[in-house]
Amino acid sequence: MVQSAELLLDSGLDAAVRREWAALSEAGLPSQNRHRGESNRPHVTVAVASSMPTAVDDGNAVRFDPFDVRLGGLVVFGGRTITLARLVVPSSELLDLHARMHEAVGERSLDHLEPGRWTPHVTVARRLTPEEAGAAVRLLSADIDDLVGSAVALRRWDGDAKREWRIG
Repeated sequence: MVQSAELLLDSGLDAAVRREWAALSEAGLPSQNRHRGESNRPHVTVAVASSMPTAVDDGNAVRFDPFDVRLGGLVVFGGRTITLARLVVPSSELLDLHARMHEAVGERSLDHLEPGRWTPHVTVARRLTPEEAGAAVRLLSADIDDLVGSAVALRRWDGDAKREWRIG
């Protein structure tokens, strides 16, 4: 199952992304708003692996200090279904944290999360059909601006146990 380390956003950015989730839901489109679990919140995944080293779990592997984050335009990821997300504009702090987390996780990390291959983003909707993706992009891009705020915490998500905790 999935083990991940994720950046959490400040209350203003969190609320702005949730408004986009709600707009999609109100239009009858898939969105992250469908997931009602307490742990479902806007985030930026910085590491994914089948298992995490104990040093990552207990916060000893990677130091975290809050830093500014800018969410840019929309990006569409293809595959069997489509994922719609907000790009995260790379900053030196973000890229540094990602590189340190990748080093701490080591060979357990997934290929698409390697430095140089990673596309930092905040997911807005998953499992869209091509038609739904087009409608979602039209809806959200009608009034899209960059969103500026901060990454305020680093959390661990244990997909096996379905639990989360703060690290760093």
